Amino acid sequence: MIGGGDGRSARASVDYPLMPNTYKATFLKRKNWWVAWSEDVPGALTQGKTLAEAKANLRDAIRLMLAPVELDQLPKARIVHCRVRV
Repeated sequence: MIGGGDGRSARASVDYPLMPNTYKATFLKRKNWWVAWSEDVPGALTQGKTLAEAKANLRDAIRLMLAPVELDQLPKARIVHCRVRV
């Protein structure tokens, strides 16, 4: 919440962090594709035709993996919460 000068509060949403973080990234050239992933962010895995495209795609993948899941924004469905032993 952000307090207004008149004593009221307003909600602010930010799509991306105000101060960017850095994450370890690995890029592997496989035939015509660059495969990219980050060991710092499990699940952040992507590819691109060029190294620049793979880097841009990995930035997007990391942002998506770090974004909170907003259950109220998902389509109406049965949602089950439980613990899974690994």
